[in-house]
Amino acid sequence: MQPFRGIGLKLASVICFVIMAALVKAASDEVPAGETVFFRSFFALPIIFIWLAGRGEFRQGLKVKSPMGHLWRGLIGASAMFLNFMALALLPLPEATVIGYASPLLLVIFAAMFAGEDVRLFRFTAVFAGLIGVTIVLAPRMTVLHGAPDPKEQLGAMMALGGACLAAIVQLHVRNMVRTESTTSIVFWFSMSCTFAGLLTLFVTPWVMPSGKVLVFLILGGLIGGVAQVFLTSCYRYADASLLAPFDYASMIFALIIGYTVFGDVPTKPMLLGSSIVIAAGIVIILRERALGVSAAKRKKADAL
Repeated sequence: MQPFRGIGLKLASVICFVIMAALVKAASDEVPAGETVFFRSFFALPIIFIWLAGRGEFRQGLKVKSPMGHLWRGLIGASAMFLNFMALALLPLPEATVIGYASPLLLVIFAAMFAGEDVRLFRFTAVFAGLIGVTIVLAPRMTVLHGAPDPKEQLGAMMALGGACLAAIVQLHVRNMVRTESTTSIVFWFSMSCTFAGLLTLFVTPWVMPSGKVLVFLILGGLIGGVAQVFLTSCYRYADASLLAPFDYASMIFALIIGYTVFGDVPTKPMLLGSSIVIAAGIVIILRERALGVSAAKRKKADAL
């Protein structure tokens, strides 16, 4: 294990994902979300091809033991990406980022409901607090407490929350997939699925020919998204997931910086308060799960002795 290398790769992936989101947002005024999903996924494929070839895992990345598992992962994941890109088009970058933090909170709930996982009062309390934080962020967009909400921002908030729900379902599904499927095959076929799903939107929403600048944004978004995925997948080779998970929340810092300097998004008090609560709750859940994992490992070791 090389924890500092793992943390470095994790932070690099976080930065790349935020830059990718900014590029998607910059292109959203001109290009529909389905077309953006296609560019994001298609131009990530060369990066993934090179990565798999460099690791000597290209054939392994093509092998599939559960085609239906990959199909469902692709459909749900592509739908989540579509909703998230719609949210980026309609909301400030930091707010779309914060609402996305609801995903790990919802994962705890879904795991208890659908996977029969034992979730005790401590974690449920943290989840409840985190969802209160999400509600604080959503309130100005969904209620009249802060004046009449903008219909576009209302829709964006709903899209972001829907994307977070689907992302949580995907994570729960992937937990089952890794029992039979390799990480490389999951990464490869997800990109292929999203490319195909994005292409199909051509028959639903008319695509547009992007201007030269926006075309560069779309291509860069795909390439940087591919690099981010490689960094994210690689970081777990060097450090435990429980150590790396809190660094996901570093994306808030980068989203605030890029949102303010590039798009002029000034953070509001509800957004800052809500995001602080969500991040605190998320970190508490991560630390709790890590502690439970350590305790379980110690019990197994004791039983073995």
